[in-house]
Amino acid sequence: MALLTPLFAFLYHLPQVYKWLLKPYYVASIFLAVAFLLVRKSPGICEHLPTQREDGNSCDFDWREVEILMFLSAIVMMKNRRAITVEQHVGNIILFSKVANVILFFRLDIRMGLLYLTLCIVFMMTCKPPIYMGPEYIKYFSDKTIDEELDRDTRVTWIVEFFANWSPECQSFASVYADLSLKYNCAGLKFGKVDVGRYGEVSKKYKVSTSPLSKQLPSLLLFQGGKELMRRPQVDKKGRAVSWSFTEENIIREFNLNELYQVSKKLSKGKAEKVAELKFPAVPEEGELEAEPNGQDVVPETKKDK
Repeated sequence: MALLTPLFAFLYHLPQVYKWLLKPYYVASIFLAVAFLLVRKSPGICEHLPTQREDGNSCDFDWREVEILMFLSAIVMMKNRRAITVEQHVGNIILFSKVANVILFFRLDIRMGLLYLTLCIVFMMTCKPPIYMGPEYIKYFSDKTIDEELDRDTRVTWIVEFFANWSPECQSFASVYADLSLKYNCAGLKFGKVDVGRYGEVSKKYKVSTSPLSKQLPSLLLFQGGKELMRRPQVDKKGRAVSWSFTEENIIREFNLNELYQVSKKLSKGKAEKVAELKFPAVPEEGELEAEPNGQDVVPETKKDK
């Protein structure tokens, strides 16, 4: 099942996947992911490679290389059990394929290992994954506009994503959040985003850590009248995010979006109190939460505020 789920998801989204797989970033990533396979199977090259096969066939995998590839497959299947989007599934495959390639090339020849590792580092430093550019009803905040917008109309409920462009989790979540904004944006319910990797003071004010170790990115905060009502993921005493899956279903359920939307789209003067009556989990005080063991009336706004 762990293998069939990403396969069915991939086939369902194949037309969309086809478009972004042809982007230079993914073309180069796929090439790096299959580099060892190409070297080992390319006539004219493989004949000159060392091998531990008993038959001396250097154009086929030896037993140790098969073990490494099988271990890679097991790791990818385990990681993909928690993947949300097709991008995450493909990203996991590419990432761990590169790791396996490093091991395989170093085992084959230290010079080839160093060359491949250098190519991966150069690629990582010079190429960034393409940012989601699809349709959305999302307002992009800066450090100077977020407070003003949240306090502008106390009748409006805001769901704000705190993200950073360098975070793979935020990049994968972008399409999910955009889809939610298209479905639920209305006069009284709006969606926003703020880049805490760029505006550090915002992250400090709203207590969203940008450290990769804290795993707090992305964070979704719900505001009513400028006040925070809830956030996901929650944070434990050590400042680490409690494990929470950013699926569309989880967000709709936890943020009570269906009921919130029905109330918010009827927004008019004097009806703000109905929104306030919706029940949300209380926001725990800092350090109060214990760690769990296991863990957009608006026109589309797609330009970022400067």
